[in-house]
Amino acid sequence: MTSRQFFAPTRRTVVRAAAATAVAAPVLASATSARAAGAAAFLHGVASGDPLPDGVLLWTRVTPTADAVPGSGRGADTAVRWEMSEDAAFTRIAAQGTVVSRAASDHTVKADVRGLRPATAYFFRFTAGDGEQAHSPVGRTRTAPAAGAAVPGVRFGVVSCANWEAGWFSAYRHLAARADLDAVLHLGDYLYEYASGAYPAQTEGVRRHEPAHEILTLADYRARHGKYKTDPDLCSLHATHPVIAIWDDHEFANDAWAGGAENHTPGTEGSWAERVAAAKQAYFEWMPVRASTEGTVYRRLRFGALADLHLLDLRSFRSEQSSVGNGAVDDPERSVTGRAQLDWLKAGLAGSDAAWQLVGTSVMISPVAFGALPAHLLAPLAGLLGLPGEGLAVNVDQWDGYTDDRRELIAHLRARAVRNTVFLTGDIHMAWANDVPVRAATYPLSASAATEFVVTSVTSDNLDDILRVAPQTVSLVAAAAVRSANRHVKWVDLDSHGYGVLDVTAERSQMDYFAVSDKRNPDATSSWVRSYRTLNGTQKIERADRPVH
Repeated sequence: MTSRQFFAPTRRTVVRAAAATAVAAPVLASATSARAAGAAAFLHGVASGDPLPDGVLLWTRVTPTADAVPGSGRGADTAVRWEMSEDAAFTRIAAQGTVVSRAASDHTVKADVRGLRPATAYFFRFTAGDGEQAHSPVGRTRTAPAAGAAVPGVRFGVVSCANWEAGWFSAYRHLAARADLDAVLHLGDYLYEYASGAYPAQTEGVRRHEPAHEILTLADYRARHGKYKTDPDLCSLHATHPVIAIWDDHEFANDAWAGGAENHTPGTEGSWAERVAAAKQAYFEWMPVRASTEGTVYRRLRFGALADLHLLDLRSFRSEQSSVGNGAVDDPERSVTGRAQLDWLKAGLAGSDAAWQLVGTSVMISPVAFGALPAHLLAPLAGLLGLPGEGLAVNVDQWDGYTDDRRELIAHLRARAVRNTVFLTGDIHMAWANDVPVRAATYPLSASAATEFVVTSVTSDNLDDILRVAPQTVSLVAAAAVRSANRHVKWVDLDSHGYGVLDVTAERSQMDYFAVSDKRNPDATSSWVRSYRTLNGTQKIERADRPVH
């Protein structure tokens, strides 16, 4: 890893950031402001998400009385008025309406607003109560470009894996300070289900979960979501940018699959189906996400003629994970996507006329294996010994554990000449820049079908945290070993915490990787680490010299 360079914004970015900070400032005060006894209040900020050319989803939670805390089931129905305007003073109201906050939805409310102008910034706010009214902070959001519009560029913040106990959410604060983003992609593990002190250990955490026990019930998941949305940096992020989110396993339980999870014991923790239903209900209540009719998060958003964003759900339909080194990872009956979702993705990729196909996937699709041999030797040996056909996979929770789905998808990209496919990934608490090879064992002699940018964690432990050593003590050697065995991996950072900024133009898609100085410091600074890009038509990763400002 090169020495880090502090991000030096242009004057234009500074001016925009000042405006964004001005919008976010009321959110910081809202979570701690005093209120009259019995009066309604907005204690969990405001949010927006899933931008469309003519609309956006608005979110907030009203606390109608002091005892109506998240997950309590208390509090009377409360009318909540929302307003949207193109100016911060709300002198020109673009849309308005009323929704009702109810205990049945944990007093969260959503307004799926339509009839807005494309590619336009809007301010929004909520009001609740009779007589002495409560006013929410003011949020800012942005609609997507018109579906066929010639868009010069689109820019996303990209994050994943925010463990409350493992550190402070400084990465969110630095993204909130940027006013040049069209949206923020959250690629899963928005929250963690563990009991306090379980991960990381009690002595390593900087703050404590609420509730303190492992979350299992609807009330538990609601309370954990509510606690997360008291974090001032997270509130600022939601108040300044629309968020486009998918879930991964920790929104449910560790290493979740369709019928269970590593961190779920049916005998003592009840029914897995009931736990999943509770987790999903709380997620859709507390997140600015549109649920599909199937109660899943896989969906598709369009950003002009420039990009289609295909978002996946890789937990609800997957087969149980195989063991490491088990040839069952190649079994065509096993799936990470499920048949319906894979067909939906293939049809969307082949049918799109956008310049770029962006695929939001919570786990890495690029193979990472050791013990790989040349293809003409590996295939017969794997068949004889019952080993995986693409080498010994390191992490069978990724697409490496479901190689037939990956082969089918890559073959589809090749057969239908789907170009400029970029996978955007979280999950593994490291930053990667990869080509996605057609045949990993013979890469680079064989082709690359797509590219992949993996962002590191906001706070969740990575290599140096787990080993309790200084950054780069062992990671440089480990990264070299990973790249030596997997030549399609162009770069990997095993130690940093932070975020990415993806900038897409007609000519290229570039990921700028940023790291925070210390996840245990609430005032951590942010610095640029590396940039990688893929040029239009190449399906290859190359290093870029500087971040896009």
